[in-house]
Amino acid sequence: MLQIMDYSNEPYRDILCIDVKSFFASVEAVERKEHPLKAKVAVVSKPDNNGGLVLAASPLVKKLYGVKTGTRVYEIPKDASIDIVEPRMALYLEKNLDIVNIFKRFVSEEDLHVYSIDESFLDVTHSHRLFGSTEDIARRIQYLVWKELNLVVTVGIGDNPLLAKLALDHEAKHDQQNNFIAAWHYEDVQDTVWKISPLKDFWGIGSRTEKHLQNIGIRSIYDLSQTDIKKLKKRFGVIGEQLFFHSHGIDRTRLSESFVPKATSFSKNQILNRDYTQKHEVEIVIREMAEENATRLRRHHLTTGLVKLSIGFSKDIEERGFSHQLPIETTDSSKKIIEGLLILFNRHYKAVPIRVVNVTFGKIEPKSALQLSLFESAETLINQEDLDRTIDSIRHKFGYTSLLHASSLANGGMALYRSKLLGGHRSGKEK
Repeated sequence: MLQIMDYSNEPYRDILCIDVKSFFASVEAVERKEHPLKAKVAVVSKPDNNGGLVLAASPLVKKLYGVKTGTRVYEIPKDASIDIVEPRMALYLEKNLDIVNIFKRFVSEEDLHVYSIDESFLDVTHSHRLFGSTEDIARRIQYLVWKELNLVVTVGIGDNPLLAKLALDHEAKHDQQNNFIAAWHYEDVQDTVWKISPLKDFWGIGSRTEKHLQNIGIRSIYDLSQTDIKKLKKRFGVIGEQLFFHSHGIDRTRLSESFVPKATSFSKNQILNRDYTQKHEVEIVIREMAEENATRLRRHHLTTGLVKLSIGFSKDIEERGFSHQLPIETTDSSKKIIEGLLILFNRHYKAVPIRVVNVTFGKIEPKSALQLSLFESAETLINQEDLDRTIDSIRHKFGYTSLLHASSLANGGMALYRSKLLGGHRSGKEK
C-alpha cells in the first residue's frame, strides 16, 4: 500500500532558495564585460600547479568541455579555449554583500538566511502585500540582481526550505526556458522529490549514507519514503527519522528561529605549495597554524582540552598520511598547544614528502579563569597569558603578520602566504 503523508498540519511558508549561477566565474565574466552565460571562464586555485583545482566554471565551459567544480588543471582539455583566472575572494565577498542587500529590500533580517557565499534562503511569507506573489518576488529579485550587478540568479520556490532547495538544485538551475525558476510544493512530492536519483543527489545524503541505505535495500528516494520509519530510526537513530520525513518533502525549519550552533572544534587546513621533505619545515607550519588557532580561542574566550594533527603525504606516496589526537591540559596557551602538536608529529613522523597539514582543537569549553597547572607556577602562567594577550593585541591592531616568529621567515614558513588568502584562496587584493 502506497505510503502518502497528510500535509494538512505541516507548516506552509513561502520560501525562496536563491543561487547565483556559477558565482565566482560569473563575477569574473562581468569584470571582463562579458555575459556570464556566454563567457568561457574558469576560476582555478593555483593554476600554475598541475594539481590546481577548479573552484568555478562558467556554464558554457561546463557544457563545452565538461569542466566543473573540483576538476584538476591536468584534466582540462589542452585545446580548450578557456580564460583561466585565479580567485579573488575579496571581490566575491563584496558582490555577495551587494546581493544580500538586494534581498534585504524584500525581507527582514530574521527571514533571511545566507546559506553560503552564493546561496541564500528567504522567507517571503510576509512580503506579499508590498511585493506581490512569491513568483513576482522571485522575478523581481532576478531583475534587480541582473540590472545592478549583471549576474544571473536561479530560484527554487517551496513550502519549506527543503522543498525550495530541492526545486533549486534539481530543476531551476537547469531550466533556462522557465527563466531559472521552479516551484515544488507538498502536492508535487510524488512527481518531484520521489524522482530524484541517485540517492546521493538528495540534500543531506552523501555517498556514505547512500551505501548504508543500499545495504538495507533502499535504492531510491521513493524506496526511502515507503520504508517503515521505526526500521530507519532503529538503524540510523534521529537521522533515520529525518531522512524519512525529508523523503516526503517535510521540513519544519523556520528561518526566523535559526541559531548559531556551539563550536565543538576549531580547525585549520593547509595544502602546502610544494612537497615538504625537511622535518623542521613542517614543524614551522604546525607552529604557525597552532598559533593562529590559539588566537581564535582567546578571541572567543575559549579553551581546548584536545589537539589533533593530520598529515597528508605527497600524491606520489602510496600511504595517505596519518591522523592522531592527544588530550592536553585545558588551555588557550599557544605554547602548550604547540607542544602537544609537536609531540604528535615527532611520535608519528615518517621521512616522506608531506603536502597537507591539518591542525584541530577539540573539547572546546568557555574559559572561566586562569588555568592552573601542576607543572608550572602561577607566576609563569600569568606571564605567559600576558605575553599571548600582548601579541594578540598587536596583531589585532596592525595585522597578523606584524609580529611573526623568525622561523616563519625561513624556508618553509607559510604565515606570510596565508595572510594574503581569504577563505583559503587568493583575496585578489595582495600588494
